[in-house]
Amino acid sequence: MYNNAIFEDLFVLEVANNHWGDINRGLKIINDYAKIVRFNNVRASIKLQFRDVDNFIHKDYLHRTDVRYIKKTLATKMTDEDYAILFEAIKKNGMMAMATPFDEKSVDLCVSLGAEIIKIASSDLNDWVLIEKIARTKKPVIVSTGGSSLKDMDDLVKFFDNRKIPLAINHCVSLYPSEDHELELNQIDFIKNRYPGHVVGFSSHEYHDWTSSMLIAYAKGARTFERHVDIDKDGIPVSPYCSTPEQIDVWFKAYHKVREMSGGVGITKRIPPLREIQYLDQLVRGVYAKKDLNEGHTLSNDDIYLAIPLLKGQLSCRELMEGEILIKSIKAHAPIFIDMIDSPYAYSESLKKHIYSRGIDPFPPQNELKSDMKNSEVKSIIKNRKSKKLSAVV
Repeated sequence: MYNNAIFEDLFVLEVANNHWGDINRGLKIINDYAKIVRFNNVRASIKLQFRDVDNFIHKDYLHRTDVRYIKKTLATKMTDEDYAILFEAIKKNGMMAMATPFDEKSVDLCVSLGAEIIKIASSDLNDWVLIEKIARTKKPVIVSTGGSSLKDMDDLVKFFDNRKIPLAINHCVSLYPSEDHELELNQIDFIKNRYPGHVVGFSSHEYHDWTSSMLIAYAKGARTFERHVDIDKDGIPVSPYCSTPEQIDVWFKAYHKVREMSGGVGITKRIPPLREIQYLDQLVRGVYAKKDLNEGHTLSNDDIYLAIPLLKGQLSCRELMEGEILIKSIKAHAPIFIDMIDSPYAYSESLKKHIYSRGIDPFPPQNELKSDMKNSEVKSIIKNRKSKKLSAVV
């Protein structure tokens, strides 16, 4: 339906305004995180926030520095040239350059600087003037859904679907920071089921650990991840919802661990490794004669019993069927081998090879038999097996 490859297993490192309007601090953040990204071999993007500050804040309220949002927006103002330098540094470090535009002019800046993905913040999920401007760029979009209504989400997804614009949908709790009990990770299931064909992500603001939510979110199907990042430099305190490079390193390692534990894609049955099959073969019960049985006898459940160990070449509970005809006589409590019955199993060389390769050898160490089966009977079976050129699996 969509070309979602750009979103798959993508980490979005949100700088927000942590450059504090200082180009050198912004470059330091980019360079520090580029090392963590490269060391952990992940796909990552550094995301900035764009505002046309001169018009974003009404001129009559520029003095209202008692309002936190106004104060921080003014304090972190950068020029378009500054943002261009940061974007170039992001790309040179092998990461994708992204931005969240908070106004229409900033959308134009995303285009002119070559942003590969545009982010829609939770606060703008129903800002249709801004959304329509973003859609006209035809660039892939990630949207966070913190605080949204279901109708807002449905309308937004339908809007981008109708325009065939790739859209990733992030589960997000817009509490900064979020407590563990506020994460609502089951919403990942809800988003995946309601909007099939879209990549689902997790925009994370918790601050107690950097492992558990990654393991859970990935296992539930999240495939793009976002965190706010900062550096502990210059005496500027790191906000509780921001992660340091050391914490992001732990986060990346949790991602690699959950991928290792999850295995391959979950849309097809996995192929068990040979080591696992061989282990389970040791636990399978073999077929043994309950009493003396003559050649030509038709086997029934009253004639046999199942027990471990399973021997090489012996029928197991997996192949056992009533009505098999013995082509050799057998003593009570002796194993019934594939060579002893007239069955399609007995004539399938590939199946016989498998049966001869599993289980334990009929001879214990030092060739000392510890069963009721006579040496001569076992040797006769082994000799017969070798005569059929199956010695390689005996």
